Amino acid sequence: MMILNKNMESLKGSFLVSTGALNDSYFENAVVFITEHDHKGGVGFIINHLFERKLNELVEFKHSPAIDIYAGGPVATEHLFFLHTSPFIQGSTQVIENIYLGGDFKKGVELYGNGQLSSSEIKIFLGYCGWNANELEAEIEEGSWQKINAATESVFKNSDEGLWNEWIKS
Repeated sequence: MMILNKNMESLKGSFLVSTGALNDSYFENAVVFITEHDHKGGVGFIINHLFERKLNELVEFKHSPAIDIYAGGPVATEHLFFLHTSPFIQGSTQVIENIYLGGDFKKGVELYGNGQLSSSEIKIFLGYCGWNANELEAEIEEGSWQKINAATESVFKNSDEGLWNEWIKS
């Protein structure tokens, strides 16, 4: 792992849970999965805030399956992103072990629609979370985020606010 500063290792593949310091903000009761983290900053997705519409309720995907969408973060909220377990989706990037980011979105939806990917193997997000260099480290040090040790497949749990309640107590 890359050492970012004398006290902080890369958080890529980690889960962060917001603390009370982030109440009354976009990140209140958020569980974030970090997909990138290095000396330039970090990227992650809120895995437990459901968006109010499903994929097939969006005009461009009206003929797609009814897949849940999660409000992934406040950055690029006009774009869809996805995490999945398929190394066969062209253009995807391996985050850790058996988790991949992005790639051919329509192929991912097709694999879900024909049963080759289940809801426990794909998760779609509207927007993402982003931090500049040392910003995430500072937020952790000030107590805004708590790192949680959890199985990587937890990314794909059908999760809501209950996940935050469960994890913040651990």
